[in-house]
Order: sequence, then C-alpha cells, then structure tokens
Amino acid sequence: MKRKPSTEATEVWIRLMRVQSKVLGAVEHDLKKAGFPPLAWYDALLELSRAPGGELRPVELEKQMLLPQYSTSRLIDRLVEEGLAARRECKMDKRGLFVEITEAGRDLQKRMWNSYSAAIERHIGSKLADADAVKLSGLLDRLGCCAGATQATAVSAKETAKETASSR
Repeated sequence: MKRKPSTEATEVWIRLMRVQSKVLGAVEHDLKKAGFPPLAWYDALLELSRAPGGELRPVELEKQMLLPQYSTSRLIDRLVEEGLAARRECKMDKRGLFVEITEAGRDLQKRMWNSYSAAIERHIGSKLADADAVKLSGLLDRLGCCAGATQATAVSAKETAKETASSR
C-alpha cells in the first residue's frame, strides 16, 4: 500500500501553489504596469541570451524556461514578429531550426530586468531576511529545485544589473 502524504505535507503543497500563483501574478502585474510584455518573454530572452551564440533549438528553449510554457511555439512566433528573436535554419540539418536573440531582444531583456528585479524585491526580498531566504532555498532544493540554476540566475541577474548600469 502506498503511503499518503501527511496533513503537513499537503498543507505545504497548498501553500506552495498559492504563493507561486500570488507572486507570479504580482510580478506579471508589475511588468504590465511598467509597460512591458509578460514574464515569459523575459524568461525566453534571458535563456536565449545565456545560450552559446545566443541561440537554442525551440525544444531546448522550452526545457530551459523557468516558467511552465505550454505554448513555446506561439511565444517564439511573437518574439520573432516583434523583432526580438529570429529563426535560423540549422546548417547541418536543414529540417532543424534555431531561435536566436536579436540586439533588440537583448535590449528589452535588460530593460525588463529593472522592473523585474524591483518586483522580486517587493514581493520576496522585502518579506524575507537574507538568512531566511537561504534557509528557504535549501528547503526548496530538497524538493527538487536546482541550486545551480538558482545560483546561475543570481549571477546572471547581477551581471545584467552591472551591464545595465555601465551602459548608462
């Protein structure tokens, strides 16, 4: 017989889902209020900007996305339509495609970071002491979150902030 989750584990699940929904909604609202497109656009542009040569196959992009993305092809279509990304045929496999970030895409991703980072601070950072954030990260890692990806995100965020500051 399979073990059922404890009441405590079920409560954690409910809280995780509610917090995720609430915080993502608040961040999306902040981005929209600042005149930016949805968070999925930022996420896709960030992953493309991190990729070697600024390009990924669509399936790789979907796997790298931090947000659940069920319609990656539609997202790619919109990014291409807006001139933020371009499709490129694979030279070795003519059937394969790559999605490549454009300079306009890099620029938008960097500009969005200002609002996104402020939203992270407003909805997470201002509510948790750094020590509490470290503890929570450790607990989430035990649930399967990848600490390496989190650290890479933090490093990339710092690099983006430095690049944005130096370009002014």
